[in-house]
Amino acid sequence: MTDGTRPYDFVKRLLDIVASVVALVLLSPVLLIVALLVAIRLGRPVLFVQPRPGRNGRIFRLRKFRSMRDIDEARGLVSDAQRLTPFGRALRATSLDELPSLWNVLRGDMSVVGPRPLLVEYLSRYTPEQARRHEVRPGITGLAQASGRNALSWEDKFALDVEYVENRSLGLDARIILATIRSVIAREGISAEGQATMTRFGETDG
Repeated sequence: MTDGTRPYDFVKRLLDIVASVVALVLLSPVLLIVALLVAIRLGRPVLFVQPRPGRNGRIFRLRKFRSMRDIDEARGLVSDAQRLTPFGRALRATSLDELPSLWNVLRGDMSVVGPRPLLVEYLSRYTPEQARRHEVRPGITGLAQASGRNALSWEDKFALDVEYVENRSLGLDARIILATIRSVIAREGISAEGQATMTRFGETDG
């Protein structure tokens, strides 16, 4: 994969470092409270850690607050819908589950804005055009999240991801952040129609 680095990418990385440091410091009380609530409501570990592909497909360990119960076939907790509690839904609706990902931003695994980091198993399923989403660091939010979150089809999400790769700029990043804040406040696009979260890529056509 070609490097594809642009002058803005260096500015963007500097802004990511500043933003993640400031946010981690200012939001440390919120991080602590949410961690305690997750431990009480869902148990330990409080963090959900999973390998995800980053820029150029490099694998990193994504960190989020846990929002689901453990799989427990004896209790009928298998699907996302069965494992996702009202507390977990609230975490996702407010995007509080994403706060630990600020550490990934500080490390350089992620950016504040970019295509969302998806599952490693999806890497082999992308078309060459869809795979362009990995030309940049994945983000906590992105153009797809600002345009409908999980209410969009996979094809629409990937098209928006590639659109972001081609047009990334400070102005676009600012618009995405503002649109994401509005979407979170309005609680729009939290899940796909008829799903607790989103169907897995490749299982349906979206």
